[in-house]
Amino acid sequence: MNTDTAQRLARRHADLLVRRGMAITPNGVECIDIACRSGMIVALGDLERIWSAETVLNASGLHILPGVIDSQVHFREPGLTHKEDLEAGTRGAVLGGVTAVFEMPNTQPLTLSALDLKAKLEAAQGRAWCDHAFYIGGSAVNAEMLGELELLPGCAGVKVFMGSSFGDLLADDEEVLRNILRHGRRRLAVHAEDEARLRERKPLVEESGDVVQHPVWRDELSALLATQRIVRLAAETGRRLHVLHVSTADEMAFLAGHKQRVTVEVTPHHLTLQAPECYERLGSLAQMNPPVRDRHHQDGLWQAIRNGIVDVIGSDHAPHTLEEKTRSYPQSPSGMTGVQTLLPVMLDHVRAGRLTLQRLVDLTSAGPARIFGLESKGRIALGFDADLSLVDLEAHRVIANDWIASRSGWTPYDGLAVYGWPIHTIIRGNIVLRDEALVGTPIGQPLRFLEPPLAQPA
Repeated sequence: MNTDTAQRLARRHADLLVRRGMAITPNGVECIDIACRSGMIVALGDLERIWSAETVLNASGLHILPGVIDSQVHFREPGLTHKEDLEAGTRGAVLGGVTAVFEMPNTQPLTLSALDLKAKLEAAQGRAWCDHAFYIGGSAVNAEMLGELELLPGCAGVKVFMGSSFGDLLADDEEVLRNILRHGRRRLAVHAEDEARLRERKPLVEESGDVVQHPVWRDELSALLATQRIVRLAAETGRRLHVLHVSTADEMAFLAGHKQRVTVEVTPHHLTLQAPECYERLGSLAQMNPPVRDRHHQDGLWQAIRNGIVDVIGSDHAPHTLEEKTRSYPQSPSGMTGVQTLLPVMLDHVRAGRLTLQRLVDLTSAGPARIFGLESKGRIALGFDADLSLVDLEAHRVIANDWIASRSGWTPYDGLAVYGWPIHTIIRGNIVLRDEALVGTPIGQPLRFLEPPLAQPA
C-alpha cells in the first residue's frame, strides 16, 4: 500500500469542513480549519490532510465568529403577527449572522405559564431558522411558581417589566418585585424604568405632541431610579440581575459598583443613533423605550464598554408596522427592528475603532452564553456546538428596507453605509446562509441551559 492510499484511508470524516478562515477562538485570531460532525466542532487546525467532509466551505478572506446570540428579541407571536412572527424574525436573524435568540414574553397572550411557553415552543418547531428560547414574564400572578417555570426546557429565564408594560406583566410594586426575586435561582432580566415617574411626566409630551421630547418624558432619572431600586432589592434577596438596554451614563456609573451581582446589556441603537438628530430625521421610527439619548449618554455607554461594565449587546428587536409608527406621538408605539442589523452595525463600529472584534465576540457570543448558562454555545472550541457567523470585514454594503425580513419591513438604518457584513451562517454544523442567501428549511431547536447555581445572600 503506497503512502497516499494509506493517508486517504486514515483520514477522518466530517459533515462540514470550514477551510482557512480567520477564526476568533479563546486563543485569539487564528487562521485554521474547523471540522464539524453531528452538530459539534470536532477538530481545529490545519486539517486538509487529516479530514475529509461531505461539504467543504472555503472561508478564505473571512473572519469566523462564534455564532452570534441575540438575547433580547420580540417576535410578537402569538397575537401580534401582523408586525412580526417567529418564521420571519428568525429568518432575519440568520440573514444577519445571528444563530440563537431569546424571545420576550409580551405577546398576546402574555407568556406567564408552562402552557404559554409550550405553545411558543410548538409554534417555533419547523418554522424557526435559528435556535431559540423564550422568557417567562415575572408577575404578581405567577411569582410563587417562577422557581419551577424558569427551569422548564426552552425557557430563557424570567423577564420583569418595571415600566413600559401593561396588565399582569407590569411589576412596579415593591412587594411584588421582592416576591418575584425570592422565587428562582437564574439571572433575572429587567426592563428598568420608573413607572410612577413616567406617568407623572407623560403630560409633557401629550401637550407638545413632539417625538423629539421622548427622552425628556422618559428621562435619565426614570431609568436611574428603577435601576437603583431593583439592584437594592436583588441585594436583599440574593438574586442575580441582568439589566436590559441600559441607556444612560448615570446608570453605568452606578452599575460599575455592583458588578458582583449585576450584568449589563446595551443595544446597537443606543450606541449608534443620537438625539435630537435621529428624532428630527426619523420621527417615531427612532422611538424606543428607554429612549435614544444625546451624545453625553452615548459616550457614557461606549466608556462602559471600554471599562468592562457591559456584558452583552442585544438588539431589542421590537417591530411595529409603518402604519402604526405614523400615529401621532405619543400614541405612536415604541420599538424598531434590530436582530438582522445587529451584526452589520456593530461590525461597522469595529471598523471605526470603537471596539475590537474580540471584544464584540465577547459581547455577542461568549458573554451571553456565560452569563445565562447556555450549554455548548458561545465559543469556537472542541465539543461546542458548531455555530459560526462568517463575516467579511471589508465588505461595503448599504443597509436597506428591502433587505429586512421582518414582517414590518423597515429599519431605522435604511440608507446607512457600513463596512462588515455576514456572508455565511452555520447552526450546529448546518449551513443556513451561504453567500448571503438562505439555504434549506428552518432547523432551529430550543436552547439548552446549565443548572443554575444557588442564590447567594447579600
